Amino acid sequence: MNRTEGYVPFREYKTWYRVVGDGEEEGKLPVLYLHGGPGATHDYLESLEAMAETGRRAIFYDQLGCGKSDLPDDTSLWTVDTFVEEVGVVREHLALDRLHIFGNSWGGMLAMEYALTQPDGVASMIVASSPSSIPQWVAEANRLRADLPKDVQATLTKHEEAGTTSDPEYEEACLVFYKRHVCRLSEWPGYVRRSFQFIEEHGVVYNTMNGPSEFHIIGPLKDWDITDRLGEIRIPTLVITGEFDEATPAINRTVSGGIRGAESVIYPGCSHMAHVEDTEGYMRVLDDFLTRIESGAWKPAEQAVGAIPESR
Repeated sequence: MNRTEGYVPFREYKTWYRVVGDGEEEGKLPVLYLHGGPGATHDYLESLEAMAETGRRAIFYDQLGCGKSDLPDDTSLWTVDTFVEEVGVVREHLALDRLHIFGNSWGGMLAMEYALTQPDGVASMIVASSPSSIPQWVAEANRLRADLPKDVQATLTKHEEAGTTSDPEYEEACLVFYKRHVCRLSEWPGYVRRSFQFIEEHGVVYNTMNGPSEFHIIGPLKDWDITDRLGEIRIPTLVITGEFDEATPAINRTVSGGIRGAESVIYPGCSHMAHVEDTEGYMRVLDDFLTRIESGAWKPAEQAVGAIPESR
């Protein structure tokens, strides 16, 4: 499989990208992947290179301040607007006039923000394990956190109140949550560990915009909420969430219920990284959706479909 890497000039910096595949089969469109964090890297999405085997190029990039892209020492850059602008610049540089966009976690938030700019040429959008409201995300995370062992909860609270969230004990306690709700594999693949390692070593974007963990959000994103604007999105959308996802089925219902005609899938047995936990099955869901879009067979859903009971 052909792989091409390079850099996109963005402002006075450089954004690294990788294109996997040799072009599109007739009638198919490339897929641009937006990674999470904010401040992670593309690495943990590596299993989705399998998209190239469906006759569509898979295009990844490290957002500014992440991975192989430039890492500027300027915290004023770390805003939603910076990353929305970067999506458009990457598209233009790579001549992605017509495409699908996939965003996971923060990447899905970014995809929705980009969709709100009413861009031309976006055939569809996949919002994977993403909220439209950080207040709802925090409320759901705290609900999941309340189910953790009492000693783990106590450790988390102790370090958050003391401001010692960089303590290894806090990180170990977070891992208990992550093993339940972020990636449920007993052994995390190297490409997933690389993204976590980058945040650990270069966590400026994550810590600036988000905070020290998935449920202790103290950065400017803590008030982010576009739920009341979801009706402005005009792009055919699939909202996909793991059954045990930290972006819970309730969050999926908010997003899929707000975007007109959006499809909803709750992926069984998986969590925030369902694309890692069951790559083959996940790819079948994506390929089915994209094929229906490309063939003209897709019809807007009358209501959210595929949801599992409220008690989840």
